[in-house]
Amino acid sequence: MANRRDSRIEPSFEGPPRAKSSAGFSVSEEDRVVPSNRNTSAKRQSARTKASRRGRGKSRRGLFGVLGRLAYWCFVLAIWGGIAAAGIVVYYGAKMPAATTWAIPDRAPNIRIVSVDGKLLANRGMSGGEAVGLHEMSTYIPEAVIAIEDRRFYSHLGIDPIGLSRAMVANVVGGRFSQGGSTLTQQLAKNLFLTPDRTLERKVQEVLLALWLEHKHTKNQILEMYLNRVYFGSGAYGVEAASRRYFGKSARDVTLPEAALLAGLLKAPSRLSPARDPKAAERRSQLVLTAMRDEGKISAKELTTAMSAPASRVASYWTGSENYVADAIVEELPDLIGDVRGDIIVDTTVDLTLQKLAEQSIRRLIDGSGKKLNASQGVLVSIDNSGAVRAMVGGYDYATSQFDRASEARRQPGSAFKPFVYMAALEAGRTPD
Repeated sequence: MANRRDSRIEPSFEGPPRAKSSAGFSVSEEDRVVPSNRNTSAKRQSARTKASRRGRGKSRRGLFGVLGRLAYWCFVLAIWGGIAAAGIVVYYGAKMPAATTWAIPDRAPNIRIVSVDGKLLANRGMSGGEAVGLHEMSTYIPEAVIAIEDRRFYSHLGIDPIGLSRAMVANVVGGRFSQGGSTLTQQLAKNLFLTPDRTLERKVQEVLLALWLEHKHTKNQILEMYLNRVYFGSGAYGVEAASRRYFGKSARDVTLPEAALLAGLLKAPSRLSPARDPKAAERRSQLVLTAMRDEGKISAKELTTAMSAPASRVASYWTGSENYVADAIVEELPDLIGDVRGDIIVDTTVDLTLQKLAEQSIRRLIDGSGKKLNASQGVLVSIDNSGAVRAMVGGYDYATSQFDRASEARRQPGSAFKPFVYMAALEAGRTPD
């Protein structure tokens, strides 16, 4: 009985009592326990993360919005700026003559005076030297000029947006107008047609003329015109005149250091002239050589050699007694041929060898007997039996005094006056007796 009673006993479970839910199942007290602190922290962290993401999303959208508005207004300003620039170009362009009337002005004529055997005595004229073809001059000259003045010369269309932007940034950062950004074509246009005034009108006209030059002429033609007309300081226009002026040689024979010196003068011809400031000219020429190396125009070995052997210039350009001969010829030319309208060559009877010997003779006599005779100048004219002048020296040193005492000095007539006296007597009826 006991066993049967035990078998009917319902099993009992430890734990809290279960409550009936409205759905009909039981829920224990454990099931209704509030979540632990760890679960609460995780939920809070998740909420903060979601809020942070929403904040970052709004921040990104705000940043993109600002950038978008900035890009929009930049685009609008660019359009209006382009319209304004076009208006300025049209306004100043309308003030210029019609493009169909544009023409390259003639270069100032050069008078080349040569000796009886064809050697150069002197050049005369506004340019101071003859025009030299690009294929004739030393190849170092155009390479040096392009490297320092306009390295993108063969790729741009007359104006260089990259160079112009760089110059604008440099001027803004420096707070002063230190760079112009003009191409060689623009510089040629200014030299040919315009004044050097730094005005907006002149700059616009310069750009239009540069585009016209690029349309009408090849790059090599533009470069040749530029090199034969640009000012190199000390009264020299063009590479031939400058080469004669500074080195006593033709542009055909210019070396690498000499070409670098010539190219360096273009930035400030008067200030950097080696006749005025040799050290400044040399420093500038070294910058040109470095630019040529950077552009691959010369090798590292050529750079080192040129740096160690800088260009040497002649002591003085306006020296040599042959200049007395040249001045006398120029005085007579208008009566012989009229106005000089183009390059001409004047052949003379002067023998350059005899001319140099005559000059040395005058200097030797003045140096030896000048103080004793109280004489500081001397003259010499040598004429052959045909009446041709073979040598003429008008003074001790042309560089010191350009006055030609052989043809212009006033002197006592001496016996040369006797024929006039005798002619007057004969006309009056007197006899030689």
